[in-house]
Formats: sequence, C-alpha cells, structure tokens
Amino acid sequence: MHNKIILLISFIFIGGDLFSEGIPRDTLKITIKQAENIFIKENLTLLAQKFNVDATKALIIQARLFPNPTFEFVQGVYNPETKKWFEQDFANGEQAYQISQLILLSHKIKKQTNIAETNFKLAEDGFYNLLQTLKLAIRSNFYNIYFQQQIAKVYDEEITALKTIVAAYQKVIDKGYISQSDNALIQAQLYSLQNEYHNLVDNINDLQSQTRLLLQTSVNYYIQPVVDPSVVKGNPLEYSMRALLDSAYQNRTDLMIARDNLLLSQQNHIYQKSQAVPDITIGGVLDRHGSYVTNYNALTIGFNIPIFNRNQGNIKNAQLLIESSKIQLQSTQKMLDEQVVRGLEKALDADKLFSGIDPAFARNFDTLAKEMMKNYLNRNVSLINFLNFYDSYKQNIVQLNTISYNKVNALENLNFLTATNFYNK
Repeated sequence: MHNKIILLISFIFIGGDLFSEGIPRDTLKITIKQAENIFIKENLTLLAQKFNVDATKALIIQARLFPNPTFEFVQGVYNPETKKWFEQDFANGEQAYQISQLILLSHKIKKQTNIAETNFKLAEDGFYNLLQTLKLAIRSNFYNIYFQQQIAKVYDEEITALKTIVAAYQKVIDKGYISQSDNALIQAQLYSLQNEYHNLVDNINDLQSQTRLLLQTSVNYYIQPVVDPSVVKGNPLEYSMRALLDSAYQNRTDLMIARDNLLLSQQNHIYQKSQAVPDITIGGVLDRHGSYVTNYNALTIGFNIPIFNRNQGNIKNAQLLIESSKIQLQSTQKMLDEQVVRGLEKALDADKLFSGIDPAFARNFDTLAKEMMKNYLNRNVSLINFLNFYDSYKQNIVQLNTISYNKVNALENLNFLTATNFYNK
C-alpha cells in the first residue's frame, strides 16, 4: 500500500493543465500590437471623442462666415385720407424698403476664426490625451494578465497535487499508514492555497473584464496574452534622459493642451480688444410716400459710439487669463520634468530588483520537486519541510512574476510619460 501511494503521488507532480472554472469562454490569443489595433478600431469611448473633435472642427466654418444682410419692408396699415387699409396703389399707398449690412472691423472674423482653430486643436489634443491614457491602461492590463496567469499556473499545479495527495491519504488513513496530524496539515495547506487562488483568479477576471471593455470584444472571450519573454529584459538606460525629456516636450498632450490654452488666452485678449472697435452698418432705404419727396431713397450708415462700454471688463479678464495660462504652462512643464525623471528612477529600481533574481530556481524546480518527493516518501524530510519547500517555490514564482510585471509596467509608464513607445515594442 505504501508503494501505491508513492506511485500515485509521484505521477501527479509530473505536470498538469491550468485550473479553470466559471463561465465557459473561448480563448482569445493576441499580442500587444494586435490588442492596440483592436482598441483603436473598436473602442466606443475613443470613437465618441473623435466625433467631438469633428464637431469642433465644424465651428471653424461657422467662425469664417460673414453676418447676413438685413432686409426690412414697411407697409402702411391705414390711410386716414382715403380710409383704406393696406393701400397698395402707387398714388396713395405707403411702402418702404430697407437693406443693411453689418461690416465687422478690426479683422474680427479672422480673430474669431483663429480662436475656433485653437479650440479645434485643443479638442484634438484632448482626443490624443485620451488615446494615450487608454493605451496605457490596455498595455498595463495586458502584461498584468500575462504575469498573473503565470502565477495562477503554479497555484493550479500545487492545488491539483495536494488534492490528489489528500484523496490518496483518505484511502489509507484508517489503516494507520498516515497520521491524522499529517492529513490535517495537508488539508489546511490545500484550503489556504485554494483561498489564495480564488482571490488571484478573481483579480485576473477583473482585469479580463476591463480589457474586454477597452477592446470592445465579446464577453465570451477569455484573453490570453502572447508575450515575448524578452520583454522583461528591456534596459531603462537604452535612451538618455535628454532623449526622454525631448520626446515628452514634443509629444505630451497635456503640455500641448497647456500651450494651446495660453495661445487661446492670447487670441481671446486680441479679440476682446478688437471688440472695443465699433462695427459699421451700411444700408439703403427706398420710401414711396413717407418722406419729404415721393420715392425717397437714401444711404444709411450707423455705428456704436464707445463712450461708456469699451469692453473694458472683458479685456481685463482676458489679460488675467493670459497670466493664469502662463503659470499653468510653467506648472505643467515642471511636472513633466519631475514625472519623467521619477519615472526613469522607478524603472531603474525595478530593473535592479529584477536583475537580482535568480531565474534558475524556477527552471530547476521539476528536478528539485522530484528529489524532494523521493526524500519525503523515504521519510528523509518531514511533512512540514516538504510543504515548506512547495510554499517557498510558490512564493518564488509569485515574486518573480510580480517583479517582472513591475519592471515591464515601469517601462510602460515611461512610454506614457514620454508619449513614445521607447520600450516593450
């Protein structure tokens, strides 16, 4: 009986498939580039923002339009001399016609067009800022799912092994081959692993749900990232600090937004000053009988006299907004510098931690596991040492994958902070 237990337990440590549970789903194997392509084509939030950009562009057309001319027609209602209503005949009827055109001075149309174009640029910047933010979420989730799935495989293998051991022990415990304490110890370890595994799978499923929403894929898909193992070998110092900062200054959309807000404030100030210049209305009048001569005609010209309202408040407001925008731009530039430098520091720290890990332990585990199994079955090691060995292996794999993800994610964060895919291409 003892030999049967040895044979049974040895067999189950050769290997196993990933433990799966829950709603049946089709596996969707994709690379990071494929995920990004799906996201750009299908993400509804991104598509909605694109329509907002197009809507803002339409306002440029509106800003370029001239005011429409105004036409007025006057008809006499009642002639007390002839006692007729709405008299139309040429001798006694009264009609007057007037047409006028507002002419905007001080290049107001050009200035309001400039403002509309800058608003369109701001909408574009907002679109690309959303794009970069969502791409970071996709790429971070993608790698997080991958490394957590690697951890889940280890849990699955250990849980499957312990389940089989518990089942084997149940068959022989009454015959005295296995002590009650050993059986209880293994069951406690099994329950602990199952609880940890449940939390891990739950977290993976949350990431799966978020990623499916970002990619707008079917709820029936279970995403299985296809990752090149060399991704963890990226060198944060492959690019100089100057190159990273230059890229950030050139491509960061939040900096573009701050610059465009300053430009918009300056354009608004120019436009508000132009509003102090009165516009002119030019027109013509034809009046059949309402003036000192029949068929009176005249040229009209009108303008506002800027005595009280010279748009002083709006001009002052625009000046203050320029100063506010300048400070905001300076703040954004300083924040950008700090973020890129700190991002590189985090990537270097993560790389240093990753470089200190000995991956040979994971590679040699199968051999170590078999030796440990032999020693345990031959009573050369205690059950506690046997379980501690597997627990240490699990912790090693968890740490290895966590540190690997932290490094990859730190490089992804640098990509985001510089708005360029320098790493993990």
